[in-house]
Amino acid sequence: MHLNLHKTFSTPHGGGGPGSGPILVTKELKKFLPMPLVVKRDDRFSIVKKEENSIGRMKTFMGNFTVLVRAYAYILEMGERGLSQATEDAVLSANYIRESLKNHYHLAYETSSLHEVVFSDKNFKDFGIKTYDLAKRLIDYGLHPATVYFPLIVSGAIMIEPTETESKEDIDYFIDVMKRISLEMTENPDLLHDAPVVSYRKRLDEVKAAKHPKLRWYKINDEDENDD
Repeated sequence: MHLNLHKTFSTPHGGGGPGSGPILVTKELKKFLPMPLVVKRDDRFSIVKKEENSIGRMKTFMGNFTVLVRAYAYILEMGERGLSQATEDAVLSANYIRESLKNHYHLAYETSSLHEVVFSDKNFKDFGIKTYDLAKRLIDYGLHPATVYFPLIVSGAIMIEPTETESKEDIDYFIDVMKRISLEMTENPDLLHDAPVVSYRKRLDEVKAAKHPKLRWYKINDEDENDD
């Protein structure tokens, strides 16, 4: 079984990375694990470098060690009840958002949500609005956009994961903003087409950014201020 340490066990992921995903195995598969292994005998730890049935050494067999330590410390601090409560709160938050917005956005799935809720672009693409526009408009309200266009099997997906850390006040504000944007789509779609309007940087040319990345800091000249 593969464990995602991000979210559930507090570690960063994606742009905030690096992530890490340890693999858990049954005792029957233990003998095939890659080497070396850290094993505990009595009260002492030792390193096993060879095992007859092991698949051998992997290049990055330790993974991101500091990320693993962070997750382990989080697990020890939270304890069994704390981890269960965090999960329950995350599921509650996602379903609260689901129920609050289901009449404003199209639900991708009718089944109950777990820690995330996925909406699609079905209700607003006829107005010339894309999920990307919705994400950019959220910035104008001081909100970081949710994950968009994922999962890939959902058309124009917007995946909302409130987790257990958001207060009800913050979630209610997010819900209110999403309802306002839903109304803007029908009454003034150009608000979304032009978004964001409050940020220092507006919409960037993402194709150009991917082909010609600027990977170091430099002072912007006056003539370069509008350069994407």
